[in-house]
Amino acid sequence: MMDIAHIAILLAIMISAFFAIWFDNLLNSVISLCAMSLLISLEFYILQAPDVAIAEAAIGAGLTTAIYIMALRACQSSRWRRKGNDKDERS
Repeated sequence: MMDIAHIAILLAIMISAFFAIWFDNLLNSVISLCAMSLLISLEFYILQAPDVAIAEAAIGAGLTTAIYIMALRACQSSRWRRKGNDKDERS
């Protein structure tokens, strides 16, 4: 029974990694990376490494995802400001 769970989780990790590369939208890619990290932490827990699982869930899924989303917002707002400045200069 555990072999089936391991295989299912590993397949889900591979699928979420594929979608992280496949999506054109960067926010969707970040969400796929978060799902992959959560699945990896679940695999660590099943492999009886709960301390590594907690660290992976907290840092890999939580903190890294938050940093990626803040970086995406910063890039989008800087593009918006830059485009706004370009329009002002043309007028």
